[in-house]
Amino acid sequence: MPNAFWKTIIHLTIITGFCCCLDVNSWENENIPAIAKYFTTKGRYEEVNPYLIEDILAVNKSILQPPSAQCQPIHLTAIIRHGTRYPTGKNVKKMQKLYALVRSSAVGTESWLQEIQNQWRMWYTEDMDGRLVQKGVDDHKHLAVRLSKLFPSLISEEKLRDGFITFMTSSKHRCVNSTLSFKAGLTELWAITDTEFDHAVNDALMRFFDHCTRFVQEVDNNPSALSEVDKFKEGPEMKRVTEKIADRLGVNYNSITADMAEAAFYLCAYEFAIKTVNSPWCQLFDEVDAQVMEYANDLKQFWKRAYGHDINSKSSCILFHDVFSRLKKAANENRSGKQVTEAVTVQVGHAETLLPLLTLLGFFKDSDALTSTNFAAQTQRSFRTSHFLPYAANLLFVLYDCGGGNLRLQPLLNENPVTFPGLTEQQASVPRYEDVRENYRELLGGCDFEDECRLFNGPA
Repeated sequence: MPNAFWKTIIHLTIITGFCCCLDVNSWENENIPAIAKYFTTKGRYEEVNPYLIEDILAVNKSILQPPSAQCQPIHLTAIIRHGTRYPTGKNVKKMQKLYALVRSSAVGTESWLQEIQNQWRMWYTEDMDGRLVQKGVDDHKHLAVRLSKLFPSLISEEKLRDGFITFMTSSKHRCVNSTLSFKAGLTELWAITDTEFDHAVNDALMRFFDHCTRFVQEVDNNPSALSEVDKFKEGPEMKRVTEKIADRLGVNYNSITADMAEAAFYLCAYEFAIKTVNSPWCQLFDEVDAQVMEYANDLKQFWKRAYGHDINSKSSCILFHDVFSRLKKAANENRSGKQVTEAVTVQVGHAETLLPLLTLLGFFKDSDALTSTNFAAQTQRSFRTSHFLPYAANLLFVLYDCGGGNLRLQPLLNENPVTFPGLTEQQASVPRYEDVRENYRELLGGCDFEDECRLFNGPA
């Protein structure tokens, strides 16, 4: 992208005092499916922050003020999910199966059905297999620019050139390419053409779940670990969804399985995320259906990556300690009057990287577990991945020096302030760094990755 374009965009960007909690529905746009706010981990970042629909480089400085005027940010760690991607090969197969059924057997005169049968073509192929799309490149370029505007003293050309910004990524191509895109956002912004900046590939940190034997054995490779998900797929709510889809397509009820309903939902979601189109596939769902599909996916995330099994969150102990050891190093350097050697750390991973860590920290924990039978009771749940885990989701830790040895730590999720669970109201807004360490004292003193992930054979 031409450098002049970036400069013009930055110049024209208006920083407004918008509300971080705007309802997606307030942005009238016929290209946005009515069900887009239920796309869970397949959702666009713009549905979480709707103000970006009008200005992709807008930042909300009004809600991101430092704790007080004398506070200066001295370190930022950003853990970021990769950008928008193609479906995996496994999901493409499901989509192809559904498409073949609709082409061969569906009957009806509705314009959306005619469009699927006569105009729409199955363009997804198995070899796409989760690769980053152009929208995903833009997700990270734009995020880099917005963060540089929010934290100009940390994410600056000088800090980048002097090696105070480090980059780390999972080995997966979508993460490596997201990291390259984030860097490109900065180098294009500052018109840097004479230097390239390295990144490290570190799966031990960014794909810790692959290296946690207990998680792999007890959850990932254990079908019974997701029994609640299977029960929900066979339950009355999902049955109503599949029957309604069958009715809309004019096919037998037994033709539409829960997997096919999921494939249709994904077709709607991917067409929107990748191409920003309101696909005819979206017409297979009304809002109630979408809420059921959202719950089915949240149920899977809950049991496979979050509060469903203790090892899900404990598998992220290694990343937790990595973050807090980096904060400790920055705090110690600052208190000794030295320059913080790592001003910014950008770590790019997966939804499966972020969710266990958010769970370990205690975010989005409801009083009751998500189960196959409490869909109706969970309509107000906080564990809703559509709201916090879209493509390019990010968790930021910003360490401030507020003078006199007073360090404060602000967590941001998707560029919005959040509060660490467990802190008192007085501590919560931008807490003292020491209060945060005290809050997580047990994890800091324990939560050993090797111990947690070791398989136990039980008593002899």
